[in-house]
Amino acid sequence: MPYCEVGVHQSAPSAAASSAVVPVDSPINNEIKLFYQTYGRGPTKVLLIIGLAATHEAWGPQIDAFTGTTIPNDDVSSGDDNECGEGIEVCAFDNRGVGRSSVPVQKSEYSTTIMAKDAIALLDHLGWKKAHVFGHSMGAMIACKVAALVPDRVLSLALLNATGGGFQCFPKLDRRTFSVAFRFLKAKTPEQRAAVDLDTHYSQEYLDEYVGTEKRRAILYQQYVKCISSSGMQSSSGFDGQMHACWTHSVTQPDIDAMKSGGFLVSVIHGRHDIIAQIDHAKRLAERLHPIARMVDLHGGHLVSHERPEEVNQALFDLIKAAGENKSPHDWTNLSTNQSWLKENRMLFLRTIQGGSSVSFKFSLIEKLYLCLLYLFGILVLAFENGRKLLRSLKPVRVGCSPSYVNVNSS
Repeated sequence: MPYCEVGVHQSAPSAAASSAVVPVDSPINNEIKLFYQTYGRGPTKVLLIIGLAATHEAWGPQIDAFTGTTIPNDDVSSGDDNECGEGIEVCAFDNRGVGRSSVPVQKSEYSTTIMAKDAIALLDHLGWKKAHVFGHSMGAMIACKVAALVPDRVLSLALLNATGGGFQCFPKLDRRTFSVAFRFLKAKTPEQRAAVDLDTHYSQEYLDEYVGTEKRRAILYQQYVKCISSSGMQSSSGFDGQMHACWTHSVTQPDIDAMKSGGFLVSVIHGRHDIIAQIDHAKRLAERLHPIARMVDLHGGHLVSHERPEEVNQALFDLIKAAGENKSPHDWTNLSTNQSWLKENRMLFLRTIQGGSSVSFKFSLIEKLYLCLLYLFGILVLAFENGRKLLRSLKPVRVGCSPSYVNVNSS
């Protein structure tokens, strides 16, 4: 089985990122091992970083599109590497805390920066000097940190269903989302968990479509139950650690500056019906990355890479092609150059905070407190309406490795 021991093959960050982030060669637990698989062969290298509670198999539709197979290279004859011709080689891996990778017990061993260093160690292990780096959800947060740590090693960056972390991890506050969260807490069986995951990761319209004589929801439900039953449950320490990484994640202005200095293009891809990572946060992140970013807004939910695989894959191919053609950022971006007064001044405040401006620091603090109060008010309203039922039913539940990441598109 292919494993990479992280912390062994570390490289220093570029000068652009050295003042913005923790050095890549800082200590990492040398006993942590990452399980990975490579697919396809060719000179174009793509690193895929998956999200919370999911394993590398979640990238199935993209791996198949890039390489024409979902059979790992370990399971086929080596043949011609085709390094000088055409073709794409993909690497997908299990993050620490899930799947066949090591599961640290302490929350302090999980952060998006630490997990980005894991990914960089894997690049070193593979001997890849540069790669296209694509991430989904929490994986997109990790991908941002990879791009900020070593921008000189990133050929392009794709952020699928991403947020800026922290309070942006709050799901959309409405009755449907509260119902999903309530059912998630109550789920004790594969059947209950599968039903919740469907509503969490897909748009209702997609689930209600007919595939032949059956609704897609019924077909996916059976696949999910089978996957949950066979894959087992993610450990509590792994889930808690990965959640900790999401809550403590932040894309700082030095991170943004480091990414902009890398000379690569960015594609921010999002499902507009995502109830986990709200699209407004993704648009805000894309605007911060202007002019190197393009916003791709698709009709889908959180798992848009499965719900709309053709459109997502085309957006990724477009990004790889644009990077190969050295397309200029201004020819790539589809974002307006006319930012509002608030956005312009917010960027100015963020920059001056780094320089120690007390006025901008107070403004930023007030802004964050205001957002927190809005969320707290929404939570209190929902809690008041549903408190009695929740208190009677709330019990600790072990959370499993996300079964939602299966190749779910039936034709």
